[in-house]
Amino acid sequence: MRLFVFGYGYSARALARRLSAEGWAVAASVRDAADAGVLEAQGVAAIPLTEAARLAEVLATAQAVLVTAPPDAEGCPGLRALVPAMARAGAFPDWIGYLSTTGVYGDRRGGWVTEQSRLAAQSTEGARRVGAERDWLEVGRGMGLTVTVFRLPGIYGPGRSALERLRAGQARRIVSAGQVFSRIHVEDLAAGLAASIARPRAGGIYNLCDDEPCPNAEVIAYAAGLLAMPPPPEVPLAEAGLSPQAMRFYAESKRVSNARAKAELGWRPAYPTYREGLSAILTAERAD
Repeated sequence: MRLFVFGYGYSARALARRLSAEGWAVAASVRDAADAGVLEAQGVAAIPLTEAARLAEVLATAQAVLVTAPPDAEGCPGLRALVPAMARAGAFPDWIGYLSTTGVYGDRRGGWVTEQSRLAAQSTEGARRVGAERDWLEVGRGMGLTVTVFRLPGIYGPGRSALERLRAGQARRIVSAGQVFSRIHVEDLAAGLAASIARPRAGGIYNLCDDEPCPNAEVIAYAAGLLAMPPPPEVPLAEAGLSPQAMRFYAESKRVSNARAKAELGWRPAYPTYREGLSAILTAERAD
């Protein structure tokens, strides 16, 4: 079994580790040959996007394709590169997963959203994701591809959590009345993708997130307790002096339902809240 990744980053590495342990071979795109060494050192075959024939050859033998790269002003770069290559190869994977964002829902003032909720992206990035989702699903229908979309909240895990931010003195407890966010541990994300690969569904859309949306300040306080550190002082949002990009993040508040992924994929988060997730990260660090 073979996985091909367009955009080999934090989330893709977690899926690659999981599938590699089951005997899968993994290949991933690189922009040029100079980037290949980093992936090859991780046991991942690096495929330069400039080598069209090789890209088509690899896609012809891939059972699963994961696209993680964000869209640009012209749409999804993964779609632009991969669809022509698959057509050239004349063979198509059993599963194509596109990683989107829960930002497509916009602000719901703390209310719940499901995959059937109206899309109301409030940022340029969110609007581009809406367009990329639409383009992938339309191409899937037109070409008979099994395309599945995953809407993701904030992703955390080893090396990328509130624990690291606290140690670096970068964590802030910014508070805004009624503000809540959803999140997901990267290993739960990988497990959800693997479950979908095992149960491919053309046109499927899934929210992958944990079971407990909550304020970010609550997560920071819990992480500080794990590290036996005093939590940073609370800072009102209006006084936080955030960048425009960060302010757009705090302009949205919603609770994301993962009920469909549980019902259709048989998936359950191993870390149903940030408490289990952060505690597991710290336990693993201490064991190492």
